[in-house]
Amino acid sequence: MKQYLECARVVGTHGVRGMMKLASLADSPEALAKVKKYYTENKDGSWREWDVKGGFIHKGLLVASVGGIEDLDTAITMKGTVFFADRKSFKLKKGDYFIADVIGLPVIDESTGSAIGTLSEVLTERIQHLYVVKTDAGDEFMIPGVPEFIKKVVPEGDGAGIYVHLIDGMVPETGGKDEN
Repeated sequence: MKQYLECARVVGTHGVRGMMKLASLADSPEALAKVKKYYTENKDGSWREWDVKGGFIHKGLLVASVGGIEDLDTAITMKGTVFFADRKSFKLKKGDYFIADVIGLPVIDESTGSAIGTLSEVLTERIQHLYVVKTDAGDEFMIPGVPEFIKKVVPEGDGAGIYVHLIDGMVPETGGKDEN
């Protein structure tokens, strides 16, 4: 399991003192606001630590002040940067998991126990999460991240996987790319 997890993307600036608008890649901007240190990955694979000096939530984004970014010009250069947080920065409730820990797990039909594919991505910047599944044939399809479809998630150990209930038409029938 990775120590550092993606938690925010810089999407803009706020004011002239280096504050940045961060889109949360965590559960919510509120969860992101509790993080005290961000990290960015250097080209050599090492990590740079950034102290979070403060912030507030505005229009669904976290507006944050980060040590070392003191003016508008520096903040502008950070646009598009992905900040990471140490997984220990987040307190998980029982049954919760990090998305990074379930990518690559098998997606299993809960009624038959058969593997449908592999979880390749979870799209989080929507009202609800969308689980992107890649089949052995190379097709992809999405499953809404709601209890009607996602029945159980086992992130590790025996039986690890995403257990789902699917409806007719949800899984592609083509067995490959459409030729039209």
